[in-house]
Amino acid sequence: MHEYPIESSLESMSFMQCIQNRFSALLSHNAGAPEQWPVPELTPAIAAKLLERLDSLRLFGHAYPFLTSLTSGQHRLIDLLDFAWRHELDGVCIHLLDGEERSLSRMSDDELRTVADRARMLGLTIHLEISSTQKADVDHVVEIAHVMGVQNVRVYSRYEGRLSQVMDSIETDLRYLAQLAERYDLYFDFEQHEELKSGEIATLLRRISHPRLNALFDFGNMINAGEQPLQALHILAPHIRQVHMKGVRIVPEEQGFGHYGVLQGSDEDNLPSARMLFELLMLGKQAPQVIAFILEQENHYIAPAFRMVNEESDPYIPYREMSETPLPPGYAVEQMMANEERWAINQITYVRGVLQELRILAECILKTSAGLACHSC
Repeated sequence: MHEYPIESSLESMSFMQCIQNRFSALLSHNAGAPEQWPVPELTPAIAAKLLERLDSLRLFGHAYPFLTSLTSGQHRLIDLLDFAWRHELDGVCIHLLDGEERSLSRMSDDELRTVADRARMLGLTIHLEISSTQKADVDHVVEIAHVMGVQNVRVYSRYEGRLSQVMDSIETDLRYLAQLAERYDLYFDFEQHEELKSGEIATLLRRISHPRLNALFDFGNMINAGEQPLQALHILAPHIRQVHMKGVRIVPEEQGFGHYGVLQGSDEDNLPSARMLFELLMLGKQAPQVIAFILEQENHYIAPAFRMVNEESDPYIPYREMSETPLPPGYAVEQMMANEERWAINQITYVRGVLQELRILAECILKTSAGLACHSC
């Protein structure tokens, strides 16, 4: 695109206002009251930082959007790697149990190395995930990570009991994780997974205060804990190292809020996805704080309220099963498998569209501030 000088300062101001209006419209969507969540001004300094972050962003795929195909079809984890490569992603996140009989947890060391070698050949990074912080489960994922040469592991707790007791149990587990992280050159990221509020997780991480122990921020799980997305993000921000992105329809319940998985960016999606994506990109003063933005499309996932609005000061936390997406009413397994890849591609398209809009606006701000015309408004 040719660059032409802007003829007057008034014209420059008009361009800048047009860009800011577009930026505000993008970041205001589903964000809530403007007086509570005002959109920042897209200054040249912020635009320059945003462009740097966009250039270094690492976009990952996830096995969960393909769970039916991995469990009931012929899809293998190697196919997941090939999908990520075809769509120019930077890596994939794989739960140890994804695929059941064909999961990483059932593979021999040689089979694990085959998956890891395929990822390296394709230039992909693998992150592992488990749904526990208990010693036996953690020791198992550490063994697999060692065989595969993986450094990053997502965990979350599923304890039952009074919140104070649950917090004590998790703290004990996290101290053990910190020891393993140092011993085996690993990083563990604790996900807010519906049962704990962001402030409770932040409290645990501050108590441990270990550089290899951080948080994974999920776009929608705070809803079930009685929090709002931007509120939860701001509380957990100092600790966030990985991110699960998805679309959510918020479902009011009698004493709380549940969520239903929808296509990210669709009309049903109630989340301020663009705002969260921008704020997460900007975390970190000198270098990006978030190392992986993970595409975890969870269409038709059902998650009822977990924390109640009228709960007591030390509420009882019930046991939580691992996440799964049941077949929607009227769906056959074959139909679900046929749709999974299409839904995953839909999310890639949406997220890259938001990232491209952010890039265009940042570039326009820098050009306009330098006295050059930008024709995107």
